[in-house]
Amino acid sequence: MEKLNCILLIDDDEPTVFLNEMVIRELDCAHEIVSMPGAREALDFLTQKKKEGNFPNPELIFLDINMPAMNGWEFLKAYKALENKQQGNVVIVMLTTSLNPEEEEKAKHVKEINLFLRKPLTRVVLERVISTYFK
Repeated sequence: MEKLNCILLIDDDEPTVFLNEMVIRELDCAHEIVSMPGAREALDFLTQKKKEGNFPNPELIFLDINMPAMNGWEFLKAYKALENKQQGNVVIVMLTTSLNPEEEEKAKHVKEINLFLRKPLTRVVLERVISTYFK
């Protein structure tokens, strides 16, 4: 399996981030794992040029819904407003503890969301995401 350059985790729950990072490292599917504790920080990350002059452009984003200051839906709204070169070509997976069926239904109508999953991220789930979207 070819490694992704960057996977971005956007989640305010430290234990969840720790476990997600562990699963990604275990599968050895990314050169870089970037974790952001909130949506605003993630937007800052996506819009900051790297020293090579290009934007970070992670290939895969795992996005939590319920976060303080700016939730996952608000992140997506702001993300859509970014320039194409800041958005990059990314697969967005909404990864949540929400059991609200309305959230999942809403996600089906947001074209930026490729997949809606319930936490936790497991090796099997990550393998499925990688094999489905990154062949």
